Amino acid sequence: MATPEILAAYRDSIDNIDAALVHLLAERFKVTQAVGRYKAGSGLPPSDPAREERQIARLRAKALEAKLDPDFTEKFLRFIIDEVIRHHEGMRR
Repeated sequence: MATPEILAAYRDSIDNIDAALVHLLAERFKVTQAVGRYKAGSGLPPSDPAREERQIARLRAKALEAKLDPDFTEKFLRFIIDEVIRHHEGMRR
């Protein structure tokens, strides 16, 4: 039988994982901001569709290895990529 303590322990773990995800996303965006500045200064386009497709394929495969839904993984990654491109485009203005 489930107890409130068991549920609370699960939720504590979820909270810790969510906090770690936020910190990882923050670190990722720090690096992509540097990439955006480099691209803007070098006259490179804000997006690189070939790299994006390679990354999506690579991470879909990783998702399968991890027993995570690759469609969910792709949607999540595309959301991040779209946000990064939006930031990169803003650096050009």
